[in-house]
Amino acid sequence: MSAEFGGRSGRQGKLSQWLRGRRPKEAVGDDGREALLLAAAEAGLPLAPAAYPAAGYGCSCDRVGCPTPARHPVSFAWQTQSTTDRAQIERWARHQPQANFITATGMVHDVLDVPREAGQEAMERLLASGIEVGPVAESDDGRLLFFTLTRGTPEDEDEWWPCELDCHPETMDEHPGLRWHCRGSYVLVPPARLPGDHGHTVHWLRGPEHPLPDPLSLLEVLTDACARYVGEDSGHVTGAAWPLRH
Repeated sequence: MSAEFGGRSGRQGKLSQWLRGRRPKEAVGDDGREALLLAAAEAGLPLAPAAYPAAGYGCSCDRVGCPTPARHPVSFAWQTQSTTDRAQIERWARHQPQANFITATGMVHDVLDVPREAGQEAMERLLASGIEVGPVAESDDGRLLFFTLTRGTPEDEDEWWPCELDCHPETMDEHPGLRWHCRGSYVLVPPARLPGDHGHTVHWLRGPEHPLPDPLSLLEVLTDACARYVGEDSGHVTGAAWPLRH
Protein backbone atom coordinates (compact mmCIF):
# COMPACT_ATOMS: atom_id res chain seq x y z
CA MET A 1 0.00 0.00 0.00
CA SER A 2 1.55 3.22 -1.11
CA ALA A 3 0.17 5.66 1.46
CA GLU A 4 3.00 7.15 3.53
CA PHE A 5 3.30 9.15 6.71
CA GLY A 6 6.08 11.32 5.29
CA GLY A 7 8.73 8.85 6.48
CA ARG A 8 9.30 5.30 5.25
CA SER A 9 10.05 3.47 8.46
CA GLY A 10 8.56 4.31 11.86
CA ARG A 11 5.67 6.27 10.46
CA GLN A 12 4.58 3.51 8.11
CA GLY A 13 4.54 1.29 11.17
CA LYS A 14 2.08 3.70 12.75
CA LEU A 15 -0.20 3.29 9.74
CA SER A 16 -0.15 -0.47 10.28
CA GLN A 17 -1.06 0.09 13.92
CA TRP A 18 -3.98 2.28 12.90
CA LEU A 19 -5.24 -0.35 10.47
CA ARG A 20 -5.13 -2.95 13.23
CA GLY A 21 -7.29 -0.71 15.41
CA ARG A 22 -4.58 0.34 17.88
CA ARG A 23 -4.96 4.03 17.02
CA PRO A 24 -1.86 5.58 18.65
CA LYS A 25 -2.65 9.14 19.65
CA GLU A 26 0.28 10.58 17.76
CA ALA A 27 -1.16 9.27 14.46
CA VAL A 28 -4.23 11.49 14.70
CA GLY A 29 -2.48 14.50 13.17
CA ASP A 30 -2.74 15.69 9.59
CA ASP A 31 -0.23 13.18 8.20
CA GLY A 32 -1.97 10.20 9.78
CA ARG A 33 -5.38 11.36 8.63
CA GLU A 34 -4.33 11.84 5.02
CA ALA A 35 -2.55 8.48 4.88
CA LEU A 36 -5.61 6.66 6.16
CA LEU A 37 -7.88 8.40 3.67
CA LEU A 38 -5.53 7.52 0.83
CA ALA A 39 -5.36 3.92 2.02
CA ALA A 40 -9.16 3.73 1.88
CA ALA A 41 -9.20 5.25 -1.62
CA GLU A 42 -6.51 2.85 -2.82
CA ALA A 43 -8.72 0.00 -1.61
CA GLY A 44 -11.43 1.32 -3.95
CA LEU A 45 -13.64 3.23 -1.50
CA PRO A 46 -14.91 6.45 -3.16
CA LEU A 47 -14.59 9.42 -0.79
CA ALA A 48 -16.10 12.89 -0.46
CA PRO A 49 -15.70 15.62 2.21
CA ALA A 50 -18.14 15.69 5.11
CA ALA A 51 -19.00 18.01 7.97
CA TYR A 52 -17.12 17.92 11.25
CA PRO A 53 -17.94 18.56 14.95
CA ALA A 54 -18.23 22.15 16.12
CA ALA A 55 -19.09 23.66 19.50
CA GLY A 56 -19.51 20.46 21.44
CA TYR A 57 -22.43 18.61 19.89
CA GLY A 58 -22.80 21.05 16.99
CA CYS A 59 -22.00 20.74 13.32
CA SER A 60 -19.70 22.71 11.04
CA CYS A 61 -22.56 23.25 8.57
CA ASP A 62 -24.73 26.36 8.84
CA ARG A 63 -27.98 24.44 9.22
CA VAL A 64 -29.84 25.32 12.41
CA GLY A 65 -30.50 22.16 14.41
CA CYS A 66 -28.61 19.88 12.01
CA PRO A 67 -30.15 16.41 12.53
CA THR A 68 -26.91 14.54 11.74
CA PRO A 69 -24.07 16.75 13.01
CA ALA A 70 -20.64 15.87 11.57
CA ARG A 71 -22.10 12.86 9.73
CA HIS A 72 -23.24 14.25 6.36
CA PRO A 73 -21.49 15.30 3.13
CA VAL A 74 -20.81 18.98 2.57
CA SER A 75 -22.12 18.87 -1.01
CA PHE A 76 -25.52 17.79 -2.31
CA ALA A 77 -23.58 16.31 -5.24
CA TRP A 78 -21.74 13.85 -3.01
CA GLN A 79 -22.62 10.83 -5.16
CA THR A 80 -21.01 12.24 -8.30
CA GLN A 81 -18.29 14.00 -6.31
CA SER A 82 -17.11 10.81 -4.56
CA THR A 83 -13.79 9.65 -5.94
CA THR A 84 -10.73 7.47 -5.38
CA ASP A 85 -8.46 9.94 -7.19
CA ARG A 86 -5.38 10.42 -5.04
CA ALA A 87 -4.64 14.00 -6.10
CA GLN A 88 -8.22 15.14 -5.42
CA ILE A 89 -8.31 13.50 -2.00
CA GLU A 90 -4.98 15.08 -1.10
CA ARG A 91 -6.33 18.50 -2.07
CA TRP A 92 -9.47 18.03 -0.01
CA ALA A 93 -7.56 16.72 3.00
CA ARG A 94 -5.08 19.61 2.97
CA HIS A 95 -7.56 22.39 2.20
CA GLN A 96 -10.15 21.10 4.68
CA PRO A 97 -7.98 19.91 7.58
CA GLN A 98 -10.89 19.44 10.02
CA ALA A 99 -13.31 17.73 7.64
CA ASN A 100 -14.59 14.22 8.09
CA PHE A 101 -15.03 12.13 4.95
CA ILE A 102 -17.86 9.88 3.81
CA THR A 103 -17.63 6.94 1.46
CA ALA A 104 -20.50 6.49 -0.99
CA THR A 105 -21.90 2.97 -0.92
CA GLY A 106 -23.43 1.01 -3.77
CA MET A 107 -20.64 1.83 -6.25
CA VAL A 108 -17.84 -0.54 -5.27
CA HIS A 109 -18.84 -1.56 -1.79
CA ASP A 110 -21.81 -1.83 0.57
CA VAL A 111 -21.73 -1.55 4.34
CA LEU A 112 -23.57 -3.77 6.81
CA ASP A 113 -24.04 -1.52 9.85
CA VAL A 114 -24.92 -3.26 13.13
CA PRO A 115 -25.01 -2.59 16.88
CA ARG A 116 -21.54 -2.98 18.36
CA GLU A 117 -22.37 -5.87 20.70
CA ALA A 118 -24.06 -7.84 17.93
CA GLY A 119 -21.22 -7.06 15.53
CA GLN A 120 -18.54 -8.19 17.96
CA GLU A 121 -20.35 -11.48 18.55
CA ALA A 122 -20.83 -12.01 14.82
CA MET A 123 -17.22 -11.17 13.97
CA GLU A 124 -15.93 -13.69 16.50
CA ARG A 125 -18.19 -16.39 15.01
CA LEU A 126 -17.23 -15.54 11.43
CA LEU A 127 -13.48 -15.52 12.11
CA ALA A 128 -13.71 -18.75 14.13
CA SER A 129 -15.48 -20.34 11.14
CA GLY A 130 -12.72 -19.25 8.77
CA ILE A 131 -14.99 -16.87 6.83
CA GLU A 132 -13.30 -13.83 5.26
CA VAL A 133 -14.68 -10.83 7.13
CA GLY A 134 -13.06 -7.95 5.28
CA PRO A 135 -12.65 -4.37 6.56
CA VAL A 136 -14.54 -3.47 9.75
CA ALA A 137 -14.83 0.01 11.28
CA GLU A 138 -16.04 0.85 14.78
CA SER A 139 -18.05 3.97 15.57
CA ASP A 140 -17.72 4.96 19.22
CA ASP A 141 -21.45 5.73 19.35
CA GLY A 142 -22.08 1.98 19.40
CA ARG A 143 -22.00 0.60 15.82
CA LEU A 144 -19.76 -1.72 13.80
CA LEU A 145 -19.50 -1.24 10.03
CA PHE A 146 -18.75 -4.32 7.90
CA PHE A 147 -17.49 -3.32 4.44
CA THR A 148 -18.46 -5.77 1.68
CA LEU A 149 -18.68 -5.99 -2.08
CA THR A 150 -21.72 -4.21 -3.44
CA ARG A 151 -24.74 -5.96 -4.89
CA GLY A 152 -24.06 -3.77 -7.90
CA THR A 153 -26.19 -1.78 -10.29
CA PRO A 154 -27.72 -3.95 -13.04
CA GLU A 155 -27.93 -2.69 -16.61
CA ASP A 156 -31.71 -2.96 -16.41
CA GLU A 157 -32.91 -0.88 -13.47
CA ASP A 158 -36.01 -3.12 -13.20
CA GLU A 159 -33.69 -5.94 -12.16
CA TRP A 160 -32.56 -4.09 -9.04
CA TRP A 161 -33.49 -6.25 -6.07
CA PRO A 162 -34.74 -4.14 -3.16
CA CYS A 163 -34.09 -5.28 0.37
CA GLU A 164 -36.12 -4.40 3.44
CA LEU A 165 -32.83 -3.79 5.25
CA ASP A 166 -31.61 -1.15 2.77
CA CYS A 167 -30.60 2.00 4.60
CA HIS A 168 -30.57 5.52 3.18
CA PRO A 169 -29.55 8.69 5.05
CA GLU A 170 -33.18 9.61 5.75
CA THR A 171 -34.12 6.16 7.08
CA MET A 172 -31.36 5.61 9.64
CA ASP A 173 -33.69 5.60 12.66
CA GLU A 174 -35.91 2.98 11.04
CA HIS A 175 -33.17 0.34 11.26
CA PRO A 176 -32.17 -0.15 14.92
CA GLY A 177 -30.75 -3.58 14.13
CA LEU A 178 -28.97 -4.25 10.83
CA ARG A 179 -28.75 -1.40 8.31
CA TRP A 180 -27.66 -2.24 4.76
CA HIS A 181 -26.02 0.78 3.16
CA CYS A 182 -26.10 0.28 -0.60
CA ARG A 183 -26.95 2.50 -3.56
CA GLY A 184 -27.90 6.02 -2.47
CA SER A 185 -26.38 5.81 1.01
CA TYR A 186 -23.04 6.56 2.68
CA VAL A 187 -21.11 6.08 5.92
CA LEU A 188 -18.30 7.97 7.61
CA VAL A 189 -14.92 6.52 6.70
CA PRO A 190 -12.08 6.39 9.26
CA PRO A 191 -10.61 8.49 10.61
CA ALA A 192 -13.64 10.58 11.56
CA ARG A 193 -14.55 12.59 14.64
CA LEU A 194 -17.99 12.46 16.26
CA PRO A 195 -19.74 15.32 18.11
CA GLY A 196 -19.48 15.61 21.87
CA ASP A 197 -16.93 16.10 24.59
CA HIS A 198 -15.73 12.49 24.81
CA GLY A 199 -13.37 12.37 21.85
CA HIS A 200 -15.40 9.70 20.08
CA THR A 201 -14.26 8.63 16.63
CA VAL A 202 -14.87 6.23 13.78
CA HIS A 203 -11.78 4.03 13.39
CA TRP A 204 -10.70 0.78 11.77
CA LEU A 205 -10.77 -2.51 13.64
CA ARG A 206 -9.76 -4.31 10.43
CA GLY A 207 -8.31 -2.03 7.82
CA PRO A 208 -9.03 -1.62 4.10
CA GLU A 209 -6.10 -3.88 3.21
CA HIS A 210 -8.51 -6.79 3.80
CA PRO A 211 -10.39 -7.81 0.61
CA LEU A 212 -14.09 -7.03 0.42
CA PRO A 213 -16.21 -10.17 1.01
CA ASP A 214 -19.53 -11.10 -0.57
CA PRO A 215 -22.23 -9.58 1.70
CA LEU A 216 -24.26 -12.79 1.67
CA SER A 217 -21.36 -14.65 3.29
CA LEU A 218 -21.78 -12.43 6.38
CA LEU A 219 -25.48 -11.71 6.37
CA GLU A 220 -26.90 -14.78 8.11
CA VAL A 221 -24.51 -14.54 11.07
CA LEU A 222 -25.01 -10.77 11.34
CA THR A 223 -28.81 -10.97 11.21
CA ASP A 224 -28.85 -13.76 13.80
CA ALA A 225 -26.70 -11.68 16.16
CA CYS A 226 -28.80 -8.56 15.54
CA ALA A 227 -32.05 -10.45 16.15
CA ARG A 228 -30.79 -11.54 19.56
CA TYR A 229 -29.42 -8.09 20.37
CA VAL A 230 -32.54 -6.14 19.38
CA GLY A 231 -34.84 -8.74 20.91
CA GLU A 232 -33.01 -8.56 24.25
CA ASP A 233 -32.81 -4.76 24.10
CA SER A 234 -36.41 -3.89 23.26
CA GLY A 235 -38.42 -7.08 22.86
CA HIS A 236 -38.65 -6.34 19.11
CA VAL A 237 -36.62 -8.13 16.45
CA THR A 238 -35.57 -6.11 13.42
CA GLY A 239 -33.82 -7.55 10.39
CA ALA A 240 -34.42 -11.21 11.21
CA ALA A 241 -35.51 -11.87 7.63
CA TRP A 242 -33.93 -10.85 4.35
CA PRO A 243 -34.83 -11.37 0.69
CA LEU A 244 -32.81 -13.23 -1.91
CA ARG A 245 -32.34 -12.48 -5.58
CA HIS A 246 -34.68 -14.65 -7.68
